[in-house]
Amino acid sequence: MKQITGYIKEYFYAVNLKILTLITIFTAVLIFINYYFKIDASITNNYSFASSFFLRYLIFLTAFALPYLLYIFLVSEKKTDPAFILFIFLTPAIFAFKSTITISSLFSDNIKYYLYWPVLFVMTLVVLLFFWKIFDRDQPFYGIKFKGVDYRPYLLMLLIMIPLIAAASTQPDFLSMYPKMKAIGSNTSWFQKLLFELSYGTDFITVELFFRGFLILAFIKWAGKDAILPMACFYCTIHFGKPLAECISSYFGGILLGIIVYNTRSINGGLLVHLGIAWMMELGGYVGNPMFP
Repeated sequence: MKQITGYIKEYFYAVNLKILTLITIFTAVLIFINYYFKIDASITNNYSFASSFFLRYLIFLTAFALPYLLYIFLVSEKKTDPAFILFIFLTPAIFAFKSTITISSLFSDNIKYYLYWPVLFVMTLVVLLFFWKIFDRDQPFYGIKFKGVDYRPYLLMLLIMIPLIAAASTQPDFLSMYPKMKAIGSNTSWFQKLLFELSYGTDFITVELFFRGFLILAFIKWAGKDAILPMACFYCTIHFGKPLAECISSYFGGILLGIIVYNTRSINGGLLVHLGIAWMMELGGYVGNPMFP
């Protein structure tokens, strides 16, 4: 944990405070606009696939590109390599497609709940493998690295999260969202519930690989540690359909995990934390929700 604390101190000592402040304010404005005008709910409920994809792409692109524009215009040494600009415009489209495609558009019966997230993981994996093979073969595949990873600090992080998740599990907005397992109903076998949770867990592999692996480690060659804040802002916007507190915390969590990946070049620890929190939230929702015995 001392080493991770050192990474965090080093980052905040070196970061451009003006840009950190501007991006944080910008993220707060995006959060306010979304929750005040219920934009994410409106996109989900009222638009066709094509329109939803386009609107989500605009949101993600704005959240990702504007922080980089701040760096480009306010920090004179930033590069504007054509490949860098192309990546900025292309990568939000990947996650806009992933966020727009629905369970019902892929599958028609209960099996959809066991295949939806794994299918999206495979689709995203194929795209990222393509980018890696063309542009980044000189490094391990976007943070998939096992040698030399110390998991003890991440386990401590999970312990710290237990009382926070327990407190959240008493709140109505949390219980209306979790557990995701309620999608398959309460009268299902433990095997079905386990299968659902394993399927749900693959979504967090997708998220960590994309945001911490791809958006940090593919962009390091152009932006260095300055890849962290644009990723965190973009990461926050994919939580617009979640409870407000979860959305706000995702920005700061994104910065923390980005700092760790930047220094360790591994997404494994962050994946452990993300999966652990996700499954603890499922457990909290299961225990706190009256629809479950």
